[in-house]
Amino acid sequence: MDGDVTQTQELSQESKNTALLVWIGSIFFGFIPSLVVYLIKKDDAYVLDQSKEALNWSITACIGYVAGVVTSMILIGLLILPVVGICHLVFCIMGAVATSKGAPFRVPFALRLIK
Repeated sequence: MDGDVTQTQELSQESKNTALLVWIGSIFFGFIPSLVVYLIKKDDAYVLDQSKEALNWSITACIGYVAGVVTSMILIGLLILPVVGICHLVFCIMGAVATSKGAPFRVPFALRLIK
C-alpha cells in the first residue's frame, strides 16, 4: 500500500565487527583476511560486499608495491613506495571507520577485479 516506504535492513553488530576486522586485518596482512572472509562469509551481503572491496583494494595496493619495487632501480620507486603505503593505511582506516558505523565504503581508485 505504501509505495514510499523504504525497507532498511538493520545490520547486526556481528556483521559490522567482521567487516571492521577485514579492513583492520588488511592493514597488517594485505589481501589474506579479506580473501578468507570473502570465501567463508557468503551468507551476509554486507560482509561479502566489504570483504570484496577490501580485497580489490589490497590487490590494487599490491600492484602499486610491485610497481614501486620494480621502478626503484631508477629511483622513482623510492617515491612510489611511501605514497602507496600511506594510501593503503589511510584507505584501510577509512574503511574501518565506515564499517564500524555500518556504512558501505568504496575506495575511490581501486581496481574492481573481483565483482
